[in-house]
Amino acid sequence: MNTLLLILAVVTGGLIVTILAKVTSVKQSKVIKLLLSFSGGFLLAIAFHHFLPELYHNHIPNIGLFVILGFIIQLLLEFFSGGIEHGHVHAHKGNKLPYVMLLSLSIHSFIEGIPLAINSAGEISHHGHDHLYFSSESYLLGIILHQIPVAVALMTLLKVSEFSSLKSWIVLMIFALMTPLGMFFGFFFGEHFNGYLMQNILAIVIGMFLHISTTIIFESTENHKFNLLKLISILVGIMLAISINL
Repeated sequence: MNTLLLILAVVTGGLIVTILAKVTSVKQSKVIKLLLSFSGGFLLAIAFHHFLPELYHNHIPNIGLFVILGFIIQLLLEFFSGGIEHGHVHAHKGNKLPYVMLLSLSIHSFIEGIPLAINSAGEISHHGHDHLYFSSESYLLGIILHQIPVAVALMTLLKVSEFSSLKSWIVLMIFALMTPLGMFFGFFFGEHFNGYLMQNILAIVIGMFLHISTTIIFESTENHKFNLLKLISILVGIMLAISINL
């Protein structure tokens, strides 16, 4: 079920671009920015309100260092992805397939898929017996709400680069499979993971989320001008994250 939801999230992003193809690029950009603002607010709030408290509840030594490591890893990945994780679309007509960008984006998605191997009972895959304090449903929702605007940005980049519709969807589906592959990796190799290792991976992902969400929010306002719609989008995302499991 999780696999289907993750793939549908990316497909939804692609369909949004297809539907918006008939409107101006300015309106497309506004829609992307509003979606990103919403997901940025959601990721930031869910990281502080759910993930970090749950992470420290497990009393893993030096866990904060792995959060910082995740922040740095995402910073490095964005040198190669061009910041598409938070809506940056840099393309010129006639470009070849941006393999480096796709690889960077795939690594990001693969890593964030690994903690999905922790089931709702807090156990690592069906093999493991290490119990972790972790709300897997909130984590899944966070990834889904993040994947949609990323898929929108990726499909937009492919369209601007004048890729055919078929080729664009093939690339998008390759991207869609990365998070499920990470989940399956964690699931099948989970028996070799102890609770500490999986929590460290989760901490890295949280650090990546913090980098992405803060970047989205800081970049959501052009020229530091007040934008009510973007502020509302961020606040709605924050309120949704806080309302989970209340």
